[in-house]
Amino acid sequence: MSINETKDGVIITVFVKPNAPKFRIELDGEEIVVYCTEEPVKGKVNKEIIKEFSKLLHAKVELASGSASRQKQLFVQGREKPSRATSEVIVGFVPIGNITKTEISLLSKKSV
Repeated sequence: MSINETKDGVIITVFVKPNAPKFRIELDGEEIVVYCTEEPVKGKVNKEIIKEFSKLLHAKVELASGSASRQKQLFVQGREKPSRATSEVIVGFVPIGNITKTEISLLSKKSV
């Protein structure tokens, strides 16, 4: 999974799959896959991703690159990249920045 630290936050690389029946985020090996309910038209998918990641992370999220691509980079302001020790899989939790797989599951259970 690609999480790169900058001086103002982190950049998270995600792969997007639009037109899903339900919004959810999954880990597929080392890749973060985001299933969006919106169509890839007029920036609807980008808006949905920014909205949902902002709610999940309680931070300002911006699209850094990939506005017309399925691979996107999200800039999360004010977050720090986790240390290697906290990035390891521990008892079913997969930390991504300061969030865990459990928090991703909670978000994906919400209906958009």
